[in-house]
Amino acid sequence: MPEADSIEFLAKYKNWLAVKKISIGPDTKPEEIVLQMSSIRQSVDKKSFELLGIDTAKLDAYAAAITNGKRKSFGSLAEVVQKLGTSEAKEAVSGATGGNGGLVEIASTYLFRKTVQNLAFDFDVNPEMLQKAFPGLKVPKPPGRKPKA
Repeated sequence: MPEADSIEFLAKYKNWLAVKKISIGPDTKPEEIVLQMSSIRQSVDKKSFELLGIDTAKLDAYAAAITNGKRKSFGSLAEVVQKLGTSEAKEAVSGATGGNGGLVEIASTYLFRKTVQNLAFDFDVNPEMLQKAFPGLKVPKPPGRKPKA
């Protein structure tokens, strides 16, 4: 019997658990596979910064503050990216690293990425982008408690 194609991702570290699985058959559409892969990347990316001790909530709040009310446009992107070079942004990054200077570059990367994403641009394919391109594509909900009938 031939092995079935699948994508299986399992990560468990302390209180973090991520399980992503998809069985791939002849009827599986490429966008379903890409959805699964993008979901794995998104989970890993966010957790990577947190595991390093970067306070992503602080950086999320700062990114939200400097992008608030801005529309998706390259003009807005240029304006917001300029703000990332200010002393205020550097203080936000420093505060999010708990004073660990070795993490400043990594935290700055997170802030830049979050700022760009807040303006509805992205660097990678993500589940939201895929759902816009393929309206019938449904993000699988994680298993959990099911309501009683």
